[in-house]
Amino acid sequence: METVVIALGGNALTINGKLADARTQLRIIDNTADEIVDIISQGYKVVMTHGNGPQVGGIAVQNEASANVVPAMPFDVIGAMSQGMLGYHMAQGLQRAGRIKGSKVSPVALMTQVVVDPDDPKFKNPTKPIGSFFTEEEAKKLEKEKGYTMKEDAGRGWRRVVASPMPKRIVELDAIKDLMEAGHTVIAVGGGGVPVFVDKDGDYDGIAAVIDKDLASERLAQDLDADVFMMLTAVEKCCINFNKPDQKAIDRMTPDEARGYIADNQFAAGSMLPKVEAAIRFVEARPGRRCIITTPEKAVDALAGKAGTLIEM
Repeated sequence: METVVIALGGNALTINGKLADARTQLRIIDNTADEIVDIISQGYKVVMTHGNGPQVGGIAVQNEASANVVPAMPFDVIGAMSQGMLGYHMAQGLQRAGRIKGSKVSPVALMTQVVVDPDDPKFKNPTKPIGSFFTEEEAKKLEKEKGYTMKEDAGRGWRRVVASPMPKRIVELDAIKDLMEAGHTVIAVGGGGVPVFVDKDGDYDGIAAVIDKDLASERLAQDLDADVFMMLTAVEKCCINFNKPDQKAIDRMTPDEARGYIADNQFAAGSMLPKVEAAIRFVEARPGRRCIITTPEKAVDALAGKAGTLIEM
């Protein structure tokens, strides 16, 4: 039974980059859940992860808007809030799809902490997009009024960016393995995990950041010795010259070819770049592994080699 770690992008849970209300978000997840249940029904052992960039940004805005009424939560707590919200919806979606398809599915959403280095240089160079998309004019206004760091995101608009340190260790790894062994479909490392560091007393303390979910998911896939790592995002395939007249989709690439594209600046930081970097690390760690990048609705076809971008040796 092959183990597949499936990472669902936070942008794939939005509508044209805009945050959805709870009911609409659940409906979007339902469509993805159909694909995931079909994969489980084929005999794969599945672990789900998810992004939270748009959602954690939305919660942060809600916190700021109501700070004069209810104390605003720190950023690590906001990350945990998004984990609970999206994990709840994903578990519901998988349960419903399993019932409709007559498949036994037992999802468990696990709050997950991920250890980072508080001295990681990425804290000084924020790159992780969160929240909704804005025009350049709106972005400049937010920078001036709220002190945000705003950057253009792969030709799709401007977004707030925050620090995105490298994931070092998944605190609840043993619990994830135990739940898998018991036959559950685990939903973990939501939003890249709640970023924590180990303090002088050996305790875990939260830190203001958003870990890239693809890098954290790859860490989880490595720790579980997964056979397949699949990243579900808003585009069916990786592309070179993205959003340009000569845009070209990539069906398959080796790690060396991927490095060449990275050297040519073909993949945007905070968007496709961390996905490709995670793919390289995953497939090179053990022979026979494969990584797939595609959209949620193409997950089954991509696993069968009929869609998406395949990265393998």
